[in-house]
Amino acid sequence: MAPHSSGITTSVLGALQRGLAPLERELGVRVCGGRGRHSRRTPDELVAFGERTGLDGEALARTSRLVAKVDGAAVQDGHTLYLHAFVVADDGAWVVVQQGMDTVRRRARRYHWLSEGLTSFIDAPHAAIEGQPGGAIVNLTDRRAVPSRNAQLALVGEGPDRAVARIRSALGRAPHLQLPGHHAVTASDVVLRRLHGTIAAAAQRGPVDFADLLLTPGLGARTVLALATAAEVIHGAPCRFSDPARFSLAHGGKDGHPFPVPLRVYDETLGLLRRAVDRAKLGEDDRMAAIRRLDDEARRLEAAADGPSLEAFLAAEREASRAHGGRSVLDGAPAGDGAGRCERPRPRPRDSAGPETRGERLASQAATPAVATRREAPALPAQLSLLPR
Repeated sequence: MAPHSSGITTSVLGALQRGLAPLERELGVRVCGGRGRHSRRTPDELVAFGERTGLDGEALARTSRLVAKVDGAAVQDGHTLYLHAFVVADDGAWVVVQQGMDTVRRRARRYHWLSEGLTSFIDAPHAAIEGQPGGAIVNLTDRRAVPSRNAQLALVGEGPDRAVARIRSALGRAPHLQLPGHHAVTASDVVLRRLHGTIAAAAQRGPVDFADLLLTPGLGARTVLALATAAEVIHGAPCRFSDPARFSLAHGGKDGHPFPVPLRVYDETLGLLRRAVDRAKLGEDDRMAAIRRLDDEARRLEAAADGPSLEAFLAAEREASRAHGGRSVLDGAPAGDGAGRCERPRPRPRDSAGPETRGERLASQAATPAVATRREAPALPAQLSLLPR
């Protein structure tokens, strides 16, 4: 995934939503939500889907709201969510893809959720987060953030008056936390009257855990950050941990960044995954298990493994791009080869005797076989040949 190129996620999910809609009852799959205002319709769409299939639509709607709150308030990485897509099957399995934009750096970040194997919505719940890591951030989904989450629940349980007083006192001592400029919270940044109302609403609901607290209406990123900062100052419960984003370098980017898409590697990856899925359907899940073991081993080695710098790695990938069939949307030939690039057609020079009349032009076209003037279309790569033209 190119971290600064976000259009493909929106396009693919929009195409899936429109393409699968007529086949929903046949396939038992529904793509809900979307970008902007469409994302706010997701809970209603899930309730309607539940009524048609017999699933608990209200539970699915709660999941949709909670996932959005986690990525919008519990993980504060500077990316504002603008896309929420909820894919649900009639057997209750679901996948959520969310995307946020860092308007300062103009970079996107994608958040992946998968119902299979999910045991907690607040304790390392993501299947993946694709983007460039940004160092230490407010990350309340980190397993080390349990004391902070518990301290915030305790603050809310004290009631709005005592909680706001303690937050006001804590925020006055907060500068030593060295919060970044776009996340810094001081007493002047918080409308204490509004904070008081939000905490009162949360206390009245009596949240049983941090996930329930996040679902309090009106409780957003700033309130969560104020609670987390107070919990850190009062109870010494840290809330800032390493950014969980993982910058994917496996298959390059469609615009040539960080390097052109290596189509041969891309084809082989798709083929391997397709064969693994087909064998798993037949009960032979040895390849799927091998892929899982490979992922587990890669995550285990991340903490201690050493290797070339990012710049050296990208330089090597660009150097080998042509051998791997590297392509991008900016060229019409394998990367590194100047032949076949798309060029703007040049106008034909006019004859010195004057402009050609329409009758003469038609007569010339009729006398010349069409096959002689038509240029042979270049062969498309395997992936692009599947797209409608």
